Parts: sequence; structure tokens; C-alpha cells
Amino acid sequence: MAKATTEADEEFGEWPLKRLMTEVCGSGPKSADDMTRAQASEAMRRIFAGEPDHTTLGAFWLANRWKRNNPEELAAYVDEMCARVEYAEPEVDPVDCGANYDGKGETAILGAAAGIVAAGAGTPVVVHSGDRVPTQKQDAYKHVLDELGVATELTPRDSAEMVDETGFGFYYQPAFNPAVDDLFERRDMMGVRSFVNTIETLANPAGASTHLGSFYHLAFAKKVVDTFVESEFHDLDRVIMFQGMEGYDDIRPGYTKVAEWNAGVDADGEEGSEGDSFDDYEIETPAYGMDFEEADLAVDDVAADSATLTEDVVAGERDDHWADAVALNAAVRIYAGGDAADIDEGLELAREAVADGSAADVLSDLRDF
Repeated sequence: MAKATTEADEEFGEWPLKRLMTEVCGSGPKSADDMTRAQASEAMRRIFAGEPDHTTLGAFWLANRWKRNNPEELAAYVDEMCARVEYAEPEVDPVDCGANYDGKGETAILGAAAGIVAAGAGTPVVVHSGDRVPTQKQDAYKHVLDELGVATELTPRDSAEMVDETGFGFYYQPAFNPAVDDLFERRDMMGVRSFVNTIETLANPAGASTHLGSFYHLAFAKKVVDTFVESEFHDLDRVIMFQGMEGYDDIRPGYTKVAEWNAGVDADGEEGSEGDSFDDYEIETPAYGMDFEEADLAVDDVAADSATLTEDVVAGERDDHWADAVALNAAVRIYAGGDAADIDEGLELAREAVADGSAADVLSDLRDF
């Protein structure tokens, strides 16, 4: 019997989420099939349009979580999202820092201080987040910057101007990615993370050529790199990801695994090759004379305490493990931006930016913006 055609089919295609669940991806983690790019793209268009029944949408998100998306599916989701993002590119080319939007709850957020220090050293940095994003609804970049007295609820154009004027910029998800922000209630009702938590961090609202992110397992870092490669929207030169604290973009004390991908660079680091390079290595804080543990970076109030620490470190008022942790994270950003040959050189530049007042000037400029 021929399948009846509905108005939704005529608008979107032939693959409503319920059919995808029944025929492709909803049979469980071992037996489910992957979707084609066209199927995943259609699913995302339907989701953004608010077309699926709420029960079906939740089931689809959960089925994707069970079976785990491949890079082709994620790239389809990313590209549909990016088609709805309002991009505003600054004149400079910043490092895009895409930390998990649902935040942290135990350790300080170091990325604001690290980004400000990196900017003081001459490496522009962009961060972005929402506001109490499901499922954790914990503190993210926005909340630290709010505590610092830095404007966060900006238009994308204003965010780009912030980058050009100060070297550091914040992009606010409801302003640049309203399509994802409109999914807040549905995501909140899910109670668990979905692929939306992954793709929102890959929006790259400043159109940067370098992405810095975090992962829990190395295989996921490779999947994110492959997602960028499969994306028809993004055209990055470099992706650096590491096992961040609480899934955020803060280097762990002790041992941290890092994954690095460079476009058009061979295994020897020579440019102009036809292929790309993917490498993984370790950052060990004792190798840089740093003796502290993750527990030493715990705070009582993540947003407020992170802001206080940011102020103290960028002003050069601390020379303890907090100053070391910020310097190391700034060094990674400086290296990612191509302004240091390695982490050691990045550390030197980061510490110079604090010592000569350049980092403090960036924070002052941000407050005045």
C-alpha cells in the first residue's frame, strides 16, 4: 500500500521522526542503523520547525543518545543549526572556545581569566555560552563574566566589536543561535543530555579558523574533528581538544590528553600536503613545575569565586597554583592561535602579559565596553 503523503512530508520530505525511529534508528543501541545525511538533515529541520510531537522528539533524542551519532549525522545537525546562526566575524581571527554550555559545579572556570591573559599576550579569544542550559544548568562563561561586570547580553555584531576592541569577546547563545535556544523547554524536560549539547558548542559564531574544545574520551575528540571535516558549513584550519575538568575547556592538573588536528599539514608538520594531520599527546603539569591537584581548584561559588580569581590573577596579585593554572590554560590558547611554537613559549607569553599589565588592561577594556 502506498504511503499517504501529508502536508509535513511535502514541506520537509519523507522522513518524519516517528518513521526514522521505527525504520532506522530507534531499535536500540545494538541494532539501530545510522541515518543518511539527508535523513539527519530532515530530522533537524523538523525539530527546528517545532513539527514533531513532544513524545516523539524525546524518544528521537534518546535513541540518538543510545546508538551514538556518527560524524555524518552530527555534521548534518551542525549544518542545519549553522544555517540559522547569526554570524558576526570580527576583523581579527580569534580562537573559538566552545565549552559545554551546561557548565560546571565544583571547580573554578579558568577560561575567562585564561582568555583575557591570552588576549593580553596578543592572541584574540572568543567564548560563548547560554544561560543555565539543560541538563546541568550550572555556571558557564556568561555567569563568570556577569560577576566581573562585563556585558554579556550582546548582539552578535556587538560581540564582534568587543573582540576587535579588547582582544576578548563573548557571544550569547539566545542572540546568535535562537533556533537552539528555542529548544530550551524540550531539552529541560528530557532530563539527560542529547546531541544538541554537542552541536551547540560547535556553532563558532565568530567564524574563527581555530576551535578549542574539550572531551571525555579521545574517541569523542576524533568524532568532533570528523564532524568538522564532514560539515559543509565549517572550514577550519585547526582543532585542539583536551580532557577538560568537568567536561569544560580547563586543563586538568596532573595528566591531560590532548587531540590536535591541522588541515593540510602532514605528519611532520609541513604545510601544503594533500592530507590532514591528527595527533594526540599529553600535557603533564609537573613538567612545567606546577604542583597542584584538581581538588585544589575546587570553589564554593563557581561564578563568584571564578570572577574573584580572574581579577586577582590578571592583576598579578597571585603567584600560587591559581596563577599557574590560568597561565597554563592561557598558554594553550596562545599555542592554539599560532602565536607560540609550543606550550612552553605560550607560558612565557602568558606570564609576560600578566607581569606587564597587558592582561589587566584587557579586563579594564572589557568592563568599559
